[in-house]
Formats: sequence, C-alpha cells, structure tokens
Amino acid sequence: MEEPAVLDPADLRPEVRESLRHWLAVQHVFALRPREGTERLRATGGARAALAASGRTPLAAAVLDPAVARLRACGAVAVPQLSPAFPARLVRLDDPPILLHVRGEIAALHGPCVAVVGSRAPSAGGRIVAEHFAAELARAGAVIVSGLATGIDGVAHRAALAAGGKTVAVQACGPDLVYPHRHRELADRIAASGAVVTEFPPGTPPRREHFPFRNRLISALSLAVLVVEARARSGSLVTARHAADQGVDVWAVPGPLGAPTSEGTNRLLRDGAYVALEPADLLRPLGLSPPEARRSLREPAIPPRHRAVLAALQDAPATLDELCLRLGAAPEILAQGVLELELAGTIALDRDGRLRIVRPERGGL
Repeated sequence: MEEPAVLDPADLRPEVRESLRHWLAVQHVFALRPREGTERLRATGGARAALAASGRTPLAAAVLDPAVARLRACGAVAVPQLSPAFPARLVRLDDPPILLHVRGEIAALHGPCVAVVGSRAPSAGGRIVAEHFAAELARAGAVIVSGLATGIDGVAHRAALAAGGKTVAVQACGPDLVYPHRHRELADRIAASGAVVTEFPPGTPPRREHFPFRNRLISALSLAVLVVEARARSGSLVTARHAADQGVDVWAVPGPLGAPTSEGTNRLLRDGAYVALEPADLLRPLGLSPPEARRSLREPAIPPRHRAVLAALQDAPATLDELCLRLGAAPEILAQGVLELELAGTIALDRDGRLRIVRPERGGL
C-alpha cells in the first residue's frame, strides 16, 4: 500500500499507524540534525530505511505511543518530508524538516505567504504599522506567516484574522504545546482558519536552541519577509538572514534614528533590504492586487470614539506617542481607533512616523 500523503493519528488502520510511528522515530533521531536526516531519507527513500541506515536503536513503544496520543489529542496531523503534501518551498532547503505537524489547513502552507516579524516589545507606532501591513496584505490574499511570539508576531496574526484572511504560526515547541501560553486562544483561532505548524516532536518544550530552526521555516515558507521593528540583537534579524540565504526578499520598515526598536530595521536597510513604506510596496512584486476600497457612496458621520483623535490631529501631525500625551490616554486605548481611521483612509502614517489627516470625515468635529 502506498503511504498516505498526510498521516492522521486518528486513523486506526495498522499500516497508517505503523508509518506514523516510523516517521516519529526518525523525527526524534534527527529533529536537531535535519540536514543529516534529509540526506538519509533521500538516499534510502523512506523513514524505515533511513532509521535502519542511521544505526540507531528503534524507539520503544513507551516513547512512540504517547507521542501518537499527544498528536491525536491536540488535533494535529503529520506531513512527511517525502509526501506530495509537504510544502514545495521547504523541499528546496538543504535542511528541511523531517516531519511537519500541522493543526489546521495544510493548504495554507502552500499559499502566497508573507512573513511579518518584529520586536517582542514594539513601540505603539510599531504596533499600528504591523497591524496595517498585515491587514492589507491579508485582504489582498497573502497568507501572513509569523512566530506566535508576543509583540509584532501576535499583532500580525490578529490583524490577519480581523481582516478575514489566513495566517500561519510556526512554533519552536511540540504541536501539543503553545508558547507563550498566553497565546493559546490565539493559536486555536489561527488553526481554525489557517495553520499552526512545527517540526518538533510532540511534548517538546520551547528551548533557546529551537528558535533559529523555527525562524528558518518562517522565511522559507514565505515569498517575502517584512521586518517591522527590530532591536540590534533580535530574532527577527535571524529570520532576515535566513531569508537572504534562501533567496527570499527582505523588506524593512524604516524608523527614527536612535530609537532602539528601529536599530535593527535601519541596519537591514543599510545592508540592502527593500524599503517598505506601504503594503502596496510588497504587493506589486508579489503579483497581488491591493484590496479594493470598500467605501459607501454616502460617507458616515464620525463615530464618537474617533472625534478626540481627529481633533488632536487637526492642528499638526503627531506620532502615536505624542497623540497619547496630547489626549492623556494610554497607547492601547488609542491604538484600535487609530488603526480604524487609518484603514478607512481618514488618516495616514507619514515616513517620519507621524499620523496626519488625509481625508476629512463627514459630520464635522
């Protein structure tokens, strides 16, 4: 019998169970040595033969059975490296994953993916920029890929979901775990309309050495990588380096000189990354069309929650931080309203990071 393209732990057929156990065994042996494992697989043509050629003792049922049970419990399936369902953009790697565990739609991994990554502790302005880019890219049909981390990653995932688009989260732990734990609900939402994916065996905790592996998959799955904010030492810069090595275009949003959260992105631009000033900059090279503006013929009056923001911007443009000072409000209170006004085309973010009114709203102030 030909091996299924996708190994479902809920499939109780003996041949499927046996195949899944062989692939899990190879994954355990080569999880941190995917290049060596790939050489074995390509030389032997299958998991069982690759395991035999490695000279390693087969894993006991006491190890494999709990792994299968964990997979089944979390609703993940396994996609072997030699499967036709394995993403083509990963096949080109010298060190592709041995086995991918996927919660959600495998098809999302094959879509026009764009990675949106950045600082774990972004500025308020960085959050707005990430939301804007991720939402517009998702509306244009791009699949937003990120790492489920706090900060820009989480912002990008949520913006894609809010825009009705698809997003993929790549994890540095087993498929039955979520890191950080606070993003468990977000991971479930992503799996419901996109995919949560990892190359690590069930039960594997997130460790420091796992994140470079995750970062190479974020870039390899993508047609382009956008870095919104990054400090001088940042995992996002690791993702950008992987992208450059893989022949994937790197884009960066410029930021104020001297700002710690812009030091990494500005260095990327100095070293040759493309400048991202608006989502259309990425959409054109990717062959995606900007989403059509959904504006009614009759403009609505200004919602009360937007009046204070527009009034504060009437005299002069301002950064989000300056706007917070003018209004005496916290960034998290203003950020959603500012994003809504920006997506509606009422205000825009200038190159210097300042927000300005570009289209007066009907209804007056």
